[in-house]
Amino acid sequence: MATSKLGIAASDEKLRELLGLIKGADSVELKLTVPESDRFAALTALGVDPLEAVIRQVYFFDTPDLALDKQGVVVRARRTQAKADDTVVKLRPVQPDDLSKDLRAAEDFGVEVDAMPGGFVCSASFKRKLPGGRVKDFTNGVLPLRKLFSKEQRAFYAANAPEGLAIDDLRLLGPITAFKLKVAPEGAPMKFAVELWNYPSGTRILELSTKCAPADAFRVAAEARAYLSELGIDLEGKQETKTKTALTYFAKGLQEQSA
Repeated sequence: MATSKLGIAASDEKLRELLGLIKGADSVELKLTVPESDRFAALTALGVDPLEAVIRQVYFFDTPDLALDKQGVVVRARRTQAKADDTVVKLRPVQPDDLSKDLRAAEDFGVEVDAMPGGFVCSASFKRKLPGGRVKDFTNGVLPLRKLFSKEQRAFYAANAPEGLAIDDLRLLGPITAFKLKVAPEGAPMKFAVELWNYPSGTRILELSTKCAPADAFRVAAEARAYLSELGIDLEGKQETKTKTALTYFAKGLQEQSA
């Protein structure tokens, strides 16, 4: 068993897979969820000022039985304080070499490797920025869901979603209120994004992340691990994913409503 500098204990075969994914990606995002017992200490050590955080509302769309999630498709919209709304249609996992040249050349299309202690995944995403208020127009019933997504996003969705499941047939899962800010602590080798997601159940997930170019992934990961370890932040705690936690919680509510 080998251990990569990304903190992933893996076989040589898995490490070769990771290297191949990174080589074909546009970017790499290194992520770490912080255990609840360490959250206050981690935020203090990083010098996080909560008054600098930007408020977001995050909405997901799927079916009560999570048909999209089962097929690796994520459909999301966000409202962000004092910024444009945005939407994304994402597919994961993907192999970068399997994606067409036309997709890779599209302006709003990107391929990213997400790596965290214990695992990694490569995703392909079509993103879109919208004027502020468009997502609220949808939630208020003024716009149909499809109007939040570009022609390219809708085509990507149709190519990867279950057959016969139109984007307007999806149910709303959310919103989740999240707080995000970027910090550059003194002595840190890179900036960190800090996100705190607050779920209606009372669950909270604190995630630290940093993005880098594929060629820099292993160096940045090693430096980030060393820095966070020096701060006493637990790098081996159970990792939780923000999206999966949201989908599971809200889908359960939809199922209970229809029971």
